[in-house]
Amino acid sequence: MLLSDQYKTIKKSSEGFFKDRGSKFYAFAFPVENSEEIANQRALLRKKFYDARHHVYAYRLGQGDNNAMASDDGEPSNSSGPPILGKIRSYELTNILIVIVRYFGGTKLGIPGLINAYRTAAEEAINNTVIIVKTLKKKLIVKYEYPLMNAVMRTIKDNKLEIEKQDFALDCKITLNIRESDYDKIYEIFNNIYGVEINKI
Repeated sequence: MLLSDQYKTIKKSSEGFFKDRGSKFYAFAFPVENSEEIANQRALLRKKFYDARHHVYAYRLGQGDNNAMASDDGEPSNSSGPPILGKIRSYELTNILIVIVRYFGGTKLGIPGLINAYRTAAEEAINNTVIIVKTLKKKLIVKYEYPLMNAVMRTIKDNKLEIEKQDFALDCKITLNIRESDYDKIYEIFNNIYGVEINKI
C-alpha cells in the first residue's frame, strides 16, 4: 500500500519488442521527471529511427492523471497511444515515458491487432526493467550561526533528515531534502529553535 507521498516508477530505461504479420514494434521506456526530458527522449528516437512510419507514445508525470498524455502519431484514433497509457496505469506507474516505434510490415492489423501490439510491446518494456517506489520530497534551507550548530545537527540526526548540501563559510547554511508528509512538522521543529532562519523552496 503506497502512502500519499509515494509513487511507483521504473528504475532505468528498458526496451521491448513485438512482431505481428511483418510489422515490428520497438518499445522504449524511460524514467522521466519533466516535459523537457520527454521531448529530448522523443527527439533522440525520431533521429535514430527516422525511417519508421509511426512513433507512438504515452507518458504520465506526477500523481493523478492531470499530466498524462497519449499520441497515436498517425495510427487510427485510440488504437495505439491510449493502450500504452492504459498499460502504464495498470502498473500504477508515473514519471514514465513509453515510445513505440513501428515499422509497417505490409499487412494491416486492424484496430484490435494494433491495440494488442502496442499494449504487448509496452508491457514488454515495463517487464524488462525494475519497478521501484519513490518518495516525494521538498527542500528546506536552514541558516544559523555557529553557536546553534549542535541544536541543528541534533535535530537533523534525530529526525534522520537527508542533507543535500551544506555551506559553513561566514555563517552556516544547510539544504535538506524532506519527505513531503513530514515537511510541516520538520519546519515547525526548526522554527522553534531561536535564531534559526528557515526558507521553503
